[in-house]
Amino acid sequence: MGLLTSKIKNLFGKTEKRIFLFGLDAAGKTSILYKLSLNKFIQTIPTIGFNTEEVHYKKITFNIWDIGGGKEIRRLWHVYCEKMDALVIAIDTADVSRIACETMGCGDCLKEYVHFLLQQKEAGNIPLLIYANKQDLSGAVGPEYIREKLELDRVCAERSWHIQPCSALTGDGLLDGLEWLTNEFASKRK
Repeated sequence: MGLLTSKIKNLFGKTEKRIFLFGLDAAGKTSILYKLSLNKFIQTIPTIGFNTEEVHYKKITFNIWDIGGGKEIRRLWHVYCEKMDALVIAIDTADVSRIACETMGCGDCLKEYVHFLLQQKEAGNIPLLIYANKQDLSGAVGPEYIREKLELDRVCAERSWHIQPCSALTGDGLLDGLEWLTNEFASKRK
């Protein structure tokens, strides 16, 4: 029945997309989720498990799953990859020490988890959106630094990807990220 409902919605121009929002603890995932869904900044506590909200943008309903970023749950991130339409990663751009480590396997840098997620067969060739969060803080790094440190040109050679500078506090850049995803989904339908 769900497949039939989905096809009918697509005929009338409405689409649903399942998005998973990953990132290390304190990257701002939950703040991004609530800024997008409620249009307000909410002081949050660390997510244990996941949060989920619907965000309506243009003709798409984004079902966004905010997956906790604590060390205990990171080992299970790949389980959430099944049946997603896009992978979204939030990065605390003001905490450069956790973006990439000198050696893989430290267990506390984003690079190893990004590489792991992108290698999962469930992740297929779906688009990757990176929210470069906390751009409102001094010392925040930009997209070029992230691109280089995460080796995105190499690990995303067969996938469309985009780094969107943003601030969950102010909302700057968040809708631009959804716009990019919307355009990616539209180009795949053609």
